[in-house]
Amino acid sequence: MSKPDSKLPLTGVRVLELGTLIAGPYAASVLAQFGAEVIKVESPSDGDPLRNWRKLHEGTSLWWYSQSRNKKSLTLDLKHEKGQAVVRKLVESADIVIENFRPGTLEKWNLGWEALHAINPNMNMVRVSGYGQSGPYRDRPGFAAIAESLGGMRYLAGYPDRPPVRVGVSIGDTLASLYGVIGALLALHHHKVNGGQGQLIDVALYEAVFGCMESLIPEFSAFGFVRERSGASLPGIAPSNTYPCRDGNYVIIAGNSDSIFKRLMVAIERPDLAEDPQLARNEGRVARVDMLDGAISGWTTRHDLEHVLAVLEKAAVPCGRIYNAEDIAKDPHYKARGMLEEHQLPNGDQVTFPGIVPKLSETPGQTRWLGPQLGQHTGEILQQLGMSEQEVAELRQQGVV
Repeated sequence: MSKPDSKLPLTGVRVLELGTLIAGPYAASVLAQFGAEVIKVESPSDGDPLRNWRKLHEGTSLWWYSQSRNKKSLTLDLKHEKGQAVVRKLVESADIVIENFRPGTLEKWNLGWEALHAINPNMNMVRVSGYGQSGPYRDRPGFAAIAESLGGMRYLAGYPDRPPVRVGVSIGDTLASLYGVIGALLALHHHKVNGGQGQLIDVALYEAVFGCMESLIPEFSAFGFVRERSGASLPGIAPSNTYPCRDGNYVIIAGNSDSIFKRLMVAIERPDLAEDPQLARNEGRVARVDMLDGAISGWTTRHDLEHVLAVLEKAAVPCGRIYNAEDIAKDPHYKARGMLEEHQLPNGDQVTFPGIVPKLSETPGQTRWLGPQLGQHTGEILQQLGMSEQEVAELRQQGVV
């Protein structure tokens, strides 16, 4: 935890969040964890749909409490002229605006980049969408599942004899969020150090996924090679796979560096393979990967998982069990690293939430409060803008807030 009198790294940075669900809001969440003041604009009627996604505690999503920590909730009808006027007033003092509507939506409300940039030339705007703000696909709706497919990730996930699968989280949204955070911080640095004006940060979900696809396109360009699904193994790098143990559990083993490979072979009682000159380098091991996987699984299937882990850890071979939520909750390393935080929900129940990443030595991030109630900070924010209690009451009566 940071010292009581220390400032978080983004103290003094004001963020206006206009998005819903994951991609835009998660980017704002990361900024909020490190001290930014995040004002989240929500619909007065039902708020961000994330409030009702997955497991609910007394009607509110636990995911909401986690992703919306440290944010202030302001209800505004963005389709109403008075709601739009409030946004424009907030933009005057905003450092970052984050939105993830379909391209053109904010322009219909006179809240697009050009309109807001004219109000505050130093403001940076992160716009997250399925396909970006330009190009022939810009107007298509896009969620993470589609972006993961278009970006090349979905095609590689699973086994070659089965349809492609997806990872069980919205990884495309998360990747786009993190790229949005990077872009916002780059733009803030440029303004502070180089004196530049605010910038538009255009993040496409599919591009965020595509940016993590390693050598996929260079290999196709140079060799016409189309990478296919390879199950649990890592193609072109050997040995690295999931192996069955005698007790029905599985172990992940990554013995793909030259020195680690030798230690692995000795540990599984195959010194002959450790000293085979044809296996000394990765390219030779890739050519005989099926044989190597057979040798490793032949050893793991003779032992229970705990024995396999003990032997490989002693040999300094990267390995691990496959964790579920219960495993994570019980793991001492998670606890020691501060990755399991205990917080009270509104009714007093204690619930564990994920810790904050990354770890900063002097100004680590903090969970100051969990996701707020809908409109919890509306009066406070509007009065800070100079509105009287009567004016705020009138806006409530008109359904603007």
